[in-house]
Amino acid sequence: MPFSAQPPASGERYALSASLDNARHLSSLLRAVHFQDHATCLATASGLRVTVEDAKCIQANAFIQAEIFQEFSVQEESVIFRISLSVLLDCLTIFGTSSLPGTSTALRLCYRGYGYPLMLFLEEGGVVTVCKINTQEPEELLDFDFCSTKVVNKIILQSEGLREAFAELDMTSEVLQITMSPDKPYFRLSTFGNAGSAHLDYPRDSDLMEAFHCNQTQTNRYKISLLKPSTKALALSCKVSIRTDAQGFLSLQYMIRNEDGQICFVEYYCCPDENITEAEL
Repeated sequence: MPFSAQPPASGERYALSASLDNARHLSSLLRAVHFQDHATCLATASGLRVTVEDAKCIQANAFIQAEIFQEFSVQEESVIFRISLSVLLDCLTIFGTSSLPGTSTALRLCYRGYGYPLMLFLEEGGVVTVCKINTQEPEELLDFDFCSTKVVNKIILQSEGLREAFAELDMTSEVLQITMSPDKPYFRLSTFGNAGSAHLDYPRDSDLMEAFHCNQTQTNRYKISLLKPSTKALALSCKVSIRTDAQGFLSLQYMIRNEDGQICFVEYYCCPDENITEAEL
């Protein structure tokens, strides 16, 4: 009997319960935000959001919509807990990261509520493994307040364009400079590494450019060390939305299509490098 068809034991009431026919769909998304050991999980009726932060400068969110799951049930308005992301990934891949052709690891996860562990039931080839992961008190998360009304510039690129950029630019540079403008150079990425300055320009009519909405010229620098974790999501994605607000805060939203053609999103928020003065730009 598939997990999605199994009722919970009599009398058991879970604040959160969900099932997936293929646990790899979840583990690949979680790996895209795995740059710190711990994550905060928030479940609502619309799905699951897994948030990872570092040094109050960068935040990553993996969004797994309820429709991705075969079953997804939240008994409260929202359910939130903190968990070791490293342990969760180890459990999700307990049968290995690559299944035999035609096989997949089925997953059922259950969480009874505050103070209880997250329970994972994983089944592959008739073998069932049960994992219990301790949960923790969630910490307060940064609110980047990136509502659409505060977005100054936004472009949507095919991900291959950004992957090529990261391959060509000098990653010995401490910062990545991003220029977005309604006029030339439109969208420019710059680095300042050991071999000197490097610039990569994308015209607004580039084949890689799917949308271009720039209201004013902005040039901001971001620490490459903060942006590097987002390349995990970039590698999985087919499109990326790049947005900035008036203060130069950066949003990178990656659209990821799984093996079944379902769409999920991973979003990174990054603070601009405050050490750069206007004179240097």
